[in-house]
Amino acid sequence: MTSATRQPETPAAGIPPRLIATDLDGTLLRDDKSVSPRTVAALAAAEKAGIEVFFVTGRPARWMDVVSDHVHGHGLAICGNGAAVVDLHGGPGAHRFVKVRELTRENALDAVRLLREAAPGTVYAVEQTYGFHQEPDYPKLHMEIPDHLAPAEDLLADDGPGAEEPVLKILAYHPTMDPDAFLTLSRLAIGDRANVTRSSPSALLEISGPDVSKASTLALCCAERGISHEEVVAFGDMPNDLEMLTWAGQSYAMGNAHPDVIAAASGRTVANNDDGVAVVIERLLERK
Repeated sequence: MTSATRQPETPAAGIPPRLIATDLDGTLLRDDKSVSPRTVAALAAAEKAGIEVFFVTGRPARWMDVVSDHVHGHGLAICGNGAAVVDLHGGPGAHRFVKVRELTRENALDAVRLLREAAPGTVYAVEQTYGFHQEPDYPKLHMEIPDHLAPAEDLLADDGPGAEEPVLKILAYHPTMDPDAFLTLSRLAIGDRANVTRSSPSALLEISGPDVSKASTLALCCAERGISHEEVVAFGDMPNDLEMLTWAGQSYAMGNAHPDVIAAASGRTVANNDDGVAVVIERLLERK
């Protein structure tokens, strides 16, 4: 990871933005998981100026309490790296799923099998709309107690726990591999059966449906609103943001972003702890 305190590199002014799409962890949120007063003010000002704000995150819906108080206007968020569009207006524990793009159990089982062969020692967790299940050896990486402990093959069986709920993604963790090497290996092993990405500094992968990403779901949401990709400004810091950043008309890598993200984005702002998203929004509103 890199850090920066320099001023943002800003693309030349073009089509006025109609939608801001921002990642949360490492991007909009500070490292203590707070939203700074400056960022709160910038988001509110953008909505007041008629620019929609979408939170686009790898987090599940039940972890969205950190921003539920800041969903001005429509209150929609894209969760699970594009696996769900969620209405946050109901508040903690009452989020409504507007759109679900599931990972089929057949594809999930194929991914588990192929990755077990390619990277022995990999352990898994299963993320559903409401449930969270994991293998017994999966480490305590998340802020919750799993609903069930069992091998991934049992968790993903047609009659397994939570069989009535769609699977949003599976999580694959390896205790010793380099995170980027694990990502590359997994993409080669799994192929087109699923979309594999990562947002954690550890060797933790997020595996979704074949065509599911932050970008593809954001594109669907924008099409429903008559918004073109040229009218979108996106922010991110990790590989799971890459598709979104290259799809958007303007994109910004945070000062703390992964090198691949810095290379892919059309602009660069300061780090999340320095309110990098707010800095850019303020400049965009000055132009507007």
